[in-house]
Amino acid sequence: MIHPPPFTLRYRLQLPLLVSGLGICALAQAQAPVATTSVLEPVVITGSYVPSASFDLPFSVDTVSAEQINDGQLGVNLSEVLGRVPGLVVQNRQNYAQDLQISSRGYGARSAFGIRGLKLISDGIPASTPDGQGQAASLNLDVADRIEVLRGPTSAIYGSNAGGVIQMFSRDGQGAPRVGAETTFGSDGFNKNHLYSEGGNDKVGFLLDASRMDTDGYRDHSAARRDQTFGKLTFTPDQDSRLALIYSSLEQNGTEDPLGQTWEAYKHDPRSVSPVAETYNTRKSIDHQQLGLNYERYIGDATLQFNLYAGRRSVIQYLSIPRTVASNSQRGGGVVDFDREFHGGTLRWIQPIQGVPGDLTITVGADYDRSRDDRRGFQNFSGDTLGVKGELRRDEQDTATSLDPYVQAHWELGRWTVDAGMRHSTMDMDVDDHYLANGDASGSKKYQRNIPSLSVMYAFTPELHAYVSAGKAFETPTQAEMAYAPGLVESFNFGLEPSTSTQYEFGLKARLNERTRVNAAVFEIRTEDEIVVASATDGRTSYRNAGKTLRRGFELGVQSELNDHWQATLAYTFLDATYDEAFEQGTTPIDKGNRLPGVPRNSLFGELTWKPVEGIAMGLEAQYRSDVQVEDSNASKAAPSYTVFNWRTRFEQHLGPWTFHQLVRLDNLLDRQYVGSVIVGDSNGRYYEAAPGRAWYAGAGLEYQF
Repeated sequence: MIHPPPFTLRYRLQLPLLVSGLGICALAQAQAPVATTSVLEPVVITGSYVPSASFDLPFSVDTVSAEQINDGQLGVNLSEVLGRVPGLVVQNRQNYAQDLQISSRGYGARSAFGIRGLKLISDGIPASTPDGQGQAASLNLDVADRIEVLRGPTSAIYGSNAGGVIQMFSRDGQGAPRVGAETTFGSDGFNKNHLYSEGGNDKVGFLLDASRMDTDGYRDHSAARRDQTFGKLTFTPDQDSRLALIYSSLEQNGTEDPLGQTWEAYKHDPRSVSPVAETYNTRKSIDHQQLGLNYERYIGDATLQFNLYAGRRSVIQYLSIPRTVASNSQRGGGVVDFDREFHGGTLRWIQPIQGVPGDLTITVGADYDRSRDDRRGFQNFSGDTLGVKGELRRDEQDTATSLDPYVQAHWELGRWTVDAGMRHSTMDMDVDDHYLANGDASGSKKYQRNIPSLSVMYAFTPELHAYVSAGKAFETPTQAEMAYAPGLVESFNFGLEPSTSTQYEFGLKARLNERTRVNAAVFEIRTEDEIVVASATDGRTSYRNAGKTLRRGFELGVQSELNDHWQATLAYTFLDATYDEAFEQGTTPIDKGNRLPGVPRNSLFGELTWKPVEGIAMGLEAQYRSDVQVEDSNASKAAPSYTVFNWRTRFEQHLGPWTFHQLVRLDNLLDRQYVGSVIVGDSNGRYYEAAPGRAWYAGAGLEYQF
């Protein structure tokens, strides 16, 4: 298929949004009503599809508010704001070529790049492909109104590869039109420039946003430039319907990849880079655009929800596979090059049921998602020149498709609340091999499961709720995990089976007083056929199904408005994640009781904020993480535990139609040297990725309201 040039497609989509937004400026003079909720009493839709107070829902769901997202943060990575959510481990690799590493109760911890095993959603549009691979960078924090995080058995209502759900909602353009600009500078050549315009009334609203982030990176060979744009138009033609059109793009050209570090190299120089990264100039370029439509209409007492989306993503990545290996390899090569087209939609009907005791709501819907990759692989050399696109070694079309119907019931009956759901989840992987020099690797595989969940809550008092929850889940292999069969077989690994899980959770939600809320949960997850590394040699990693794993843990979240000026947040997670059955990884025995790599046993986040007067906000953040194993045998050096502190202050002033703000931020106040993230099972022993020492940031911005 012939694609239009990236800039052509981008501006075809952006220009109508910009023109429409300028036209709306003339209309958006009346202040639209804004729904406000307390930080301690957030209203969420994740998990139930119906707006509900999170305190009244029988499962673990947390909200990060717009204030928490914007208050003294850089607006670049989800790691800035998700540390406050119990159960999540968010590791900033300091490597924009590989994105963040996020796990929820252990799901997703083995991901070598991007997000794995978690469902990412932005304004109802999946940021994860049907096979379960997602990119956190596609969630734009500059436009976020809130982020909802769902964990536990109820996550399964979102289908396969939903060990947890992270859903971002962008804000609507509201109020008198305004324009703004801000810039931020910092350590290691960091610079972010941000422009926006927004406004709206009770009929129409707009939001336009663009930013550019540059950094030299903490480590050598880790420079990056990220350009993001976002446009949103909202229409309310009548009191019963609402329409939103949403466009977003992400562009990263020539993002340098420093790879991981051996323990010796990390200790010798935390900023160091593996020599092969510079020899082969390891790097990655991304060009991503998508367009979505959300429509909601009230029909009597029922609600119809409908969305459509489509987009494209082009990636070219230069790896460090040695030339001698790449010359002998018959498949793959050292340069990954693919063009992806994706589209899908959701149709959902929410119906209150009359004539039954209590309040019963039934939700029936179906999700359809499809992605098609025109995937090619090349040698990463040409003649004696390394780090360039050479001879073709792979040419195929990979198509992943999912179609998931589901039904869910939410029933409030006196002091009891029941949520029950069933989803029939399918994922079809189809491979059409066009490179036949090494034989035909074409084939297909279909994965399908019925995924049930059940949650029951009892209100002992209006301030104390207890719940139990149970459910099934399954996790399909990603296209990357199926790319190579174990050994030297030149084919897709169609024999790789999904892992299946049974989850249990017991939780308490309590309001100690009008200013303090506590959430606590204990959970157990039993998994069979866990997908693990079978072999990893010279850049070629294959996977297999292992035995059983067991994850048991405890989560505690506390939010307290101590008084009118002080607020405190605490998030603690204990997670004992182990193999529950011995197996062999090649010739290496993996014993029962070994810890799962990439999963810390203890994580603690604390935050204390002070707002002495209007326009001044100061915060102190603390993060503790215990040691992390880096591979399945647990024989290699574990990444040590660490504690870091961050400090931030934000000032804001108003002068007529003008608003000014300033930011000062210091990360890693005590200049602690530590491993910020790990690459699980790296065959070269380069497991470790150093986090920066003390880093400073300063910024300023202004806004004018018409």
